[in-house]
Formats: sequence, structure tokens, C-alpha cells
Amino acid sequence: MPGIADTSVFPAPVYKDTVLAPLFDAAKTHHADAFRRIDRAHAVMLAETGILTDAQAGAILAALADIDASTDLAALAYTGEVEDFFFHVEAELKQRLGPDLAGRLHTGRSRNDIDHTIFKLALKQRLDLLAGKARALATALLTKATAERDTPIVAYTHGQPAQASTFGHYLSAALEVLLRDLERLEAARDTVDRCSMGAAAITTTGFPIDRHRMAALLGFAEPLENAYGCIASIDYVTAPYGALKLLFIHLGRLIQDLQYWSGFEVGQIYVPNAYVQISSIMPQKRNPVPIEHLRLLASLTVGRCDMVVGVMHNTPFTDMNDSEAEVQSAGYAAFDSGSRVLDLLAGLIAAVRIEPARVQRNADAACVTITELADSLVRIEGLSFRQAHEIAADVARAVVADGDSLAATGFAPFQASFRTHIGRDSTIGADRFAQLVSLEQFIAVRDRFGGPAPAAMEAALGGYREKLDGLAGRAGAATAREACIRRATQASSSAA
Repeated sequence: MPGIADTSVFPAPVYKDTVLAPLFDAAKTHHADAFRRIDRAHAVMLAETGILTDAQAGAILAALADIDASTDLAALAYTGEVEDFFFHVEAELKQRLGPDLAGRLHTGRSRNDIDHTIFKLALKQRLDLLAGKARALATALLTKATAERDTPIVAYTHGQPAQASTFGHYLSAALEVLLRDLERLEAARDTVDRCSMGAAAITTTGFPIDRHRMAALLGFAEPLENAYGCIASIDYVTAPYGALKLLFIHLGRLIQDLQYWSGFEVGQIYVPNAYVQISSIMPQKRNPVPIEHLRLLASLTVGRCDMVVGVMHNTPFTDMNDSEAEVQSAGYAAFDSGSRVLDLLAGLIAAVRIEPARVQRNADAACVTITELADSLVRIEGLSFRQAHEIAADVARAVVADGDSLAATGFAPFQASFRTHIGRDSTIGADRFAQLVSLEQFIAVRDRFGGPAPAAMEAALGGYREKLDGLAGRAGAATAREACIRRATQASSSAA
């Protein structure tokens, strides 16, 4: 009938346009190199196991090389003549070798194990790149924390000034979380680093393939053992995106503090001009817009990770399109936006500085060192903490009402409150009082494990360096091993 599409011929035009063509474009854009690697490694393995003769493998490898040399991937368009990119390569092989020899390359494998291996290769590459950027951010945090180890800041709880600390201590807390996030990324990569090749469709094959050799030729740590799991398990997808989501949730909290601390009313952090945009109408405005972009990009990354993991929910435990090319390609955007966050945040952390005058002003206005007055009364005067806390509270109320600082105006209300609560004068004089409520004293006495005092901080920073060096060393070793394997595989392909 006129106007009715012919449904007897594959593919239906609408299916071609809405599904097959986008998948073909995604494959040539994201996965062409992985296809190449798998084809070459499989041909080498088939020859080594005697499934193919050396002459057959050599002819196949030469034809694959010719396909690469003669194909302009960017110009390659989907026509519907074949189902997908895999069949495009097979059709090109048939043109060069004939159907018999070309078809032998597919011995003992399926698009199922090929696809999952392709996605694992792509994820490993992206994980390595992003983890490298995350380690660079960790290095920037460590460098800044070391340089700012003794720089006082006002630390906040519940959005309000709480106690004195140092910028180095604050950044070290963020660094600790980042190091744990890096360990989670490392563990996720380990989950991905298990090769699916040799599982074929579901149950392996009757041919004497060597799954361990195939994994080694592709640079995997080892094959994933259970063949059904090779094509059904999707924890190699959920683990990376789960770890990625946590990384950017955690960094988002640091970014939010940078936004708050750089606000005019707080002003604890100065953002240099290179990271500031001006208003188109208000000449006095200094807008640290890159921080907003960091928050946006981190949130986009979290959302993209949620999308990938959410798609996996309530899917059957088998090979399925839900875990394959569409969602894989969509998920790569999380790595793109996440990488932008890591690069920009590393640059910003290195550039910002603390404004000492604003820190002192905020510390004075909020009496952030008053806890140390209470602690000192316990140690010096032998009071209970509750007695000391009541005296310190009286002093804080008086100073805040006066609008000055503890050191300048706190001694007189301290004397009066001490006498009221204890019934005698304190042994602490005016100079000693001023020293006890200083930012420097507050920080210096907090020298317990994990505190902001110099000795505790120095020990912590040394530990962070060791952890970061360990992460970098393991990543470097894996990269070197896989690069060596890839060179060897290429040499084997050329020799064949």
C-alpha cells in the first residue's frame, strides 16, 4: 500500500535512524580501537592454540591492517547494509579474504563477550585518565595544605563560626576523603580489569581457546572466571560509576565551602583576578564564577553517574542492551565533566589564599577561641569543665555585646564571672588571658593525633604523601604493564 513501509526487509527505516545509526556512530567514535585490539588479539590466540594456522592468522591480520589503513572513520556513515560496526568489519574482511577465511576469525567468540570486553577496555582507559587527574588534585591539596599548615582560619559548623583551625588542617580533611575516593576508584578499576573474552554467548565454547592468554594479550589482569557472569554481571559498570558519584559528591562539599568562604560577608578566602569575572553593569562586583561552574559540573557528573547506575536497576541477570552501547556511551559524559572539575579545582586550590585580617575579624566577632579559655580554666584553675564552660559563656556574651574581641575586652568580664562562680579571683592575669584566647594558642595546644597543631599536622601530611605515592606507584605499574603487553601484541600481529 502507498505510504506503508516495507516491513519484510531489515532494517526498518525508523529502526535504522533511531537505533542502529546512532549505535554505529557511537561505536566508531568510542570503541573502534577496542574492536581492533580484540580482533588482533583473538587472531593471535587462535594461531597460538592451533585453531588457526599461522598462515590463516597472518592473512587475517594483514587484512585487518589494510581495513584500518583504508578506512576514514570520521567519514564512515551507516547505510543499513550491515547491522552494526562489528558486521561492518566482518564484511570488509570478507571482501578481502572471502567468506571462509574471514569467517574463521569469529571462531570461539560472540558479540556478547566482545561487547563487554570493549566496554571494559573503554572504562579502564577513562578510569585511568580520571584517576590521574584526581591524583593531581590530591597533589595540589597536599601542596597547599603543607604551605598553609600554620595559617589560621575560622572553622564552621552548622553554617556558623565555631572554632579556630588552620587552612592546612581543613584541606587535609578534604584530602583524606579524596584519598579514600581514589582507593574506591582503584577498587572499581580492579573490578573492570577482568576480561570477558572466551565466554562467547554464555557458556564458553568447545574450541580449545586460551582465555588467560586472551586476557593477557588485551592487558587485563586476568579473565573473569564464570562465563555466564562475563556477559551478565554489570558490577563492572556500577562500581566505576558508583565510585565516581561518591568522588564528586564529596568534592561538591569542598566547592560549596569555597563559595561560602569567598562571599563578601565572610571573605575568609581571596580568589585572585584570574578566577574572577566582573558584572556587566556593576563595576564593583568580583564574581568568583569558576566556583559556580565547579559546583554545576560536579552536580552534572553526579547526575550522569546516577543515570547509568539507575538504568541497571531491575534488569534481568543476563546479556541485555540495557547495559551495553547506549548507556556506555551516555556514561562517558560523566568522565568528561568530572575531568573538567578535577582540572579546574586543582588550579583554583593552588591559586586561592586566606585573608588573615578577615579571619581575625571573624574570629573576634564570634569568639571562636572561647573553648580554649574553658579548657585552660580546667587545667590551670582545677575547675570542672561545666564550671569553666559557664564562665566562658559569660565572657563570650559580654564580648559579643561589646562588639570587640576577647583579647581586648574580655579580661574584665572574665574576672567578674570567675569571682561570681568560684568565689575568688583567678590566678590568670591580663597578659596570660590574652595569650590563652589567641588563635595561635588555640591551634598550638591541639596537638593530639589528627589535630591542627604543627607536629600533628606534619605527621599527617607525611602519611598522606605515602598514600598518594602508593596510589601513583600502583597506577604507574599497571599502565606500564599494559603498555608493554600492547607493544608485544602489536609485534605478534606484525610478525604473523
